[in-house]
Amino acid sequence: MWKQSLIRHRKYFACAGVALLALALLYFFSGSLVNRRFDSLTEEIFQDELVGNTINLHYTLAHPEDYGIVEYQATLPCYSAAERAAGQETLDGYLEKLHTLDTKRMNAENRYTCALLTKYLENTLLGSSYAYYDEPLSPSSGMQSQLPVLLAEYAFRTERDVQDYLSLLDQTDDYFSSLAQYESEKKEAGLLQADASLKKVRKQCDTILDKQTLANGSHFLQTTFSERLIPLIESGSLTESKAALYESENDRLLVTVLLPAYENLSDSLFILMGDGSLPQGLSSLPKGRAYYAHLVHSTTGSSLSMEEAKALLYPRLEAEFEALRTLLSSRDNAIDTWSSSMDSSLFPYGDPQTMIADLQKRMALQFPSFSAAQEGSLPALTIKEVSESLQDYSAPAFFLTPPLDDTTSNVIYINNQKTPDGLELYTTLAHEGYPGHLYQSVYSQLKMEADGTNPVRQILWYGGYLEGWALYVEFLSYDYAAELMDERGMSDASYAYEIEKHNRNMQLCLYSILDIAIHYDGASYDKVHDVLSSFGITNADNTRAVYNYIAEEPATYLKYYLGYLEILRLQQKARSLWGDAYTDYAFHQFFLECGPSDFASLENALISSDRP
Repeated sequence: MWKQSLIRHRKYFACAGVALLALALLYFFSGSLVNRRFDSLTEEIFQDELVGNTINLHYTLAHPEDYGIVEYQATLPCYSAAERAAGQETLDGYLEKLHTLDTKRMNAENRYTCALLTKYLENTLLGSSYAYYDEPLSPSSGMQSQLPVLLAEYAFRTERDVQDYLSLLDQTDDYFSSLAQYESEKKEAGLLQADASLKKVRKQCDTILDKQTLANGSHFLQTTFSERLIPLIESGSLTESKAALYESENDRLLVTVLLPAYENLSDSLFILMGDGSLPQGLSSLPKGRAYYAHLVHSTTGSSLSMEEAKALLYPRLEAEFEALRTLLSSRDNAIDTWSSSMDSSLFPYGDPQTMIADLQKRMALQFPSFSAAQEGSLPALTIKEVSESLQDYSAPAFFLTPPLDDTTSNVIYINNQKTPDGLELYTTLAHEGYPGHLYQSVYSQLKMEADGTNPVRQILWYGGYLEGWALYVEFLSYDYAAELMDERGMSDASYAYEIEKHNRNMQLCLYSILDIAIHYDGASYDKVHDVLSSFGITNADNTRAVYNYIAEEPATYLKYYLGYLEILRLQQKARSLWGDAYTDYAFHQFFLECGPSDFASLENALISSDRP
């Protein structure tokens, strides 16, 4: 009886083992299935987003065929109310599919990507509900000044790229007409930007292209076109006679399509003008405060409320002010020393490439090398000057992010009109190059490529992650510059650079506070003038320029400075969690290898990560 009982137990455990194995296999295959469903959905999203905008496609992928994108029409997407509604419907469809997925059964990487993608799409859908609040033609960063740069840097890797480029150029009239229509609808909704701002945009439209420059063939959209054809000719991919035909077609389209497109846009904006209004904050609009809060969240990737953001900014302003006051009181004639030491001729390096080399040397102990992500030599860097016709409307410098599958060639543009030599150029190159945008972008992309990270991550944009990092390392570069001057026995310059670092920090913090004050709290120009005057900025032209820029570019300063403060908060969290194991090197590696993300997701990743 006992023996029979034992046998029955053996049978029971055997059956139980089979059942457990079946459950395990079921769980494994269900997890595998949800991962495959997620991969399939993200591939659909990735391809749909890029196929619908050829400029985005070209700047994201050097070889789209490797990502399943073979057949596509060169498309410059135009605005229409119907397209806007269709876009919202598409977002709803993506989110509905994402919400059906059981994220608990995904692998860790897909779970992280799914969380990012879901939040990103939800935030984008929320933004689309604020019809006519966004401004594609802003004076400082609108498409009227951005499109020519994107066209000038449109790489010609194959003859198909040349054909796509010309097709896009041929669509610029419809594109600008759709933007004019959008501005007209904005006016009907009572949300048109101020006359003073429209006047600036019109001036850009009237000067970026001109008949005389086009007639003599010296416009940068002509010269850069010819330059980009040369490698194709040299490789045998394009005959000289075919290249000449393409050059002729480019000239024709610039004169008959793009130039009239700019002229018509300028005329359309002139018709919309008339009330002589000056720029105001978003708080003056019906849903302006709510839209601004959304804009800050989407632009910075910070989940802080406006009150929480102010609670972070005000103490920082006080701390930077106190640091500056302490430095200035530590020496006699401190102001004179500061002023005289900022003479750019005193800086040891004048050549951008030499400055980049110095930055690479000094960052080596604090930042992981590219070989930590993937073996290989440093990517090539070309430094170009912003064309004279764009200098008035371009940033002091900017970096063009390379395609995710080609990080070997990188370009930094320097606006000589706005970026002097010396320390400012050195710190600008740190911001745009090493350890800034170039280094960050290439490192993250190499890491993602090595890990096989879902490419949908590449279409998720997080301004605070990117610009916050660039500002974070820019402030480090002031320390590098001070170290350089100490090495050369120039202690006064080292002292001055430390002052300058805190001065710039305080300035950006102040402007970020004013950003919230203008757009969320409803601060008037007079109030802003009073605040700036208390910091020694009393000239009315200067205070008006600061007010107008912030009013026209909401959340721009916060993208940089709040992003920077969020990185400092994350860094402090890492110190707390890692204890004695913390190093700046380990934190930088963690931050870079997570890739672009919102800060709440980065904090969750930090909490769940292993100690270094």
